[in-house]
Amino acid sequence: MKQFARSLLLYALVLAPAAWAADPPQALAAHPDGAAIASGHDLATKAGMEILDKGGNAFDAAVAVSSTLAVVEPISSGLGGGGLFLLHDARTGKDVMLDARETSPASATPERFLDKDGELDRDRSVNGPWSAGIPGLPAMLVQVAGEHGRLPLSESLAPAIRIATDGFPVYPRMARGYASRREVMERYPGTREVYMRNGRPIAEGDIFKQPELAHTLQLLADKGFDGFYRGETAKKLLAGVKREGGRWTADELAGYTVKSREPIVFDYRGWKITTAPPPSSGGIALAAMLQVLEGWDLAELDDAHRTHVVVEAMRRAYRDRTFFLGDPDFVQIPQRVLTSRDYAQGLRSTIHPEKATPSDLLSGNPTPLEDDETTHFSIIDNEGNRVGGTQTVNLLYGSGFIPAGTGVLLNNEMDDFALKPGTPNAFGVMGYEANAPKPGKRMLSSMTPTFMEKDDQVVVIGTPGGSRIITMVLLGILGYDAGLDAQQVAALPRYHHQWLPDEISAESGAFTPEVARQLQAMGHKVDLPGDSAEGGRGSSHVWGNLQTVEWNRRSNTLSGGTDPRNPEGSAEVRKVGKGD
Repeated sequence: MKQFARSLLLYALVLAPAAWAADPPQALAAHPDGAAIASGHDLATKAGMEILDKGGNAFDAAVAVSSTLAVVEPISSGLGGGGLFLLHDARTGKDVMLDARETSPASATPERFLDKDGELDRDRSVNGPWSAGIPGLPAMLVQVAGEHGRLPLSESLAPAIRIATDGFPVYPRMARGYASRREVMERYPGTREVYMRNGRPIAEGDIFKQPELAHTLQLLADKGFDGFYRGETAKKLLAGVKREGGRWTADELAGYTVKSREPIVFDYRGWKITTAPPPSSGGIALAAMLQVLEGWDLAELDDAHRTHVVVEAMRRAYRDRTFFLGDPDFVQIPQRVLTSRDYAQGLRSTIHPEKATPSDLLSGNPTPLEDDETTHFSIIDNEGNRVGGTQTVNLLYGSGFIPAGTGVLLNNEMDDFALKPGTPNAFGVMGYEANAPKPGKRMLSSMTPTFMEKDDQVVVIGTPGGSRIITMVLLGILGYDAGLDAQQVAALPRYHHQWLPDEISAESGAFTPEVARQLQAMGHKVDLPGDSAEGGRGSSHVWGNLQTVEWNRRSNTLSGGTDPRNPEGSAEVRKVGKGD
């Protein structure tokens, strides 16, 4: 990773294209000679490959990977959360985004989240049953298997059920996350039952078994949608929420639906980019940023000026994110305008090539986001089907609340709504009416599963990382465009600007001291890890967990990239038989 730190895209933008130019011309393959999976945990990657070996396709493998991540990454995702899956059907050539974002219960009015003084009750907005939206991931698994898969749902869920029953070793990130959320999680009997089975909290190296979750998964496998949203599991969820003072209804559970959305599609330097539409903010922001950046030859710019124009594109896209974006079933979004080249040209014209634009000149307020603890997986199968799936419970271990007997850790996605307009949420950011809660409404998301396609290249890319998801995917796209391979893209150092606060945050080593000084001379505030000399809060040392796979149709080879920041992740490429 350090070889990229001195210059974010120097190798990619200057050296790599020459290597690509040397490739001899070859016929393009019709389908891959194998399959590739990259995910945030090795057990999930192996579960997906197991299903492919049994004759499943990428969609069956997605069910296996997603459900296994729900078992082995409870800090990041689970049956009590939601997600966005971007699917490509190789037979029809069609793309669709399935939206399983959580929905707001009717009881969760903004007033419910205010304390006696009329201020936002932060404990209620992020902890316990009031912080939880109606889960969407179980419905997603059922729909993907039923409408796109080849195998029965029960077969694709079998690896997750087995792992939940037999257990897996607790890894350091999981133990640290529990320690940071222990006070909240141990409030609830259902959570204590799962995480304190031996009279003490989980510790690194313990074999973590979840028999209640295995039973919930088995009911889902046996009965499909009704196995979670009606019947035994639903009754336990409703009783648990009620016992802790929350107010869900049976109709809200049984009425949950996965939404099929038309992806956002645009071109960037010969790439066809297919990405997530609202309620994700990622696709619109990507379209704006990349089309703004088309105005520069990034390879010709030095590191500081390249970073400057990328940051200015980020700044403008995130400003628009705040004012215009929300659940498209509730808010009129000017999507055609925001994703147009004419609009991007107008944004580009406001960028000074040598000076930062102060964010207070782009009037407004900051934007909602998710916590870093989300997860992503990328899959291409031997027929050319592909899936980019991003799923989350929001904060570490979500709400911290498990309704007794379910094993289901509920999300705390209600905090992603603007619960009190103009008041910062858990991450110090604000939202307004477009993202205010209403019954059945889906909160704004940053999840950005994305496909990239050229004649000779197909890529699936995505990452967790809260509001930084979008900029990480942006930098990954720029890396692929410059000729980096999948693993190099996954390892790229990262920087980010989200309009407000008006600062560039960066990982360790993303900028040399000289580049940081040049950016500051242009008027940028650069918030480096641990930095306090310039008044910065100190960015995280590293962030994200990018997972990507690539198919080179000219050489008919597959490759996978898994983020080196996450030791539990894995990418696997191997033959699983010939496509039809």
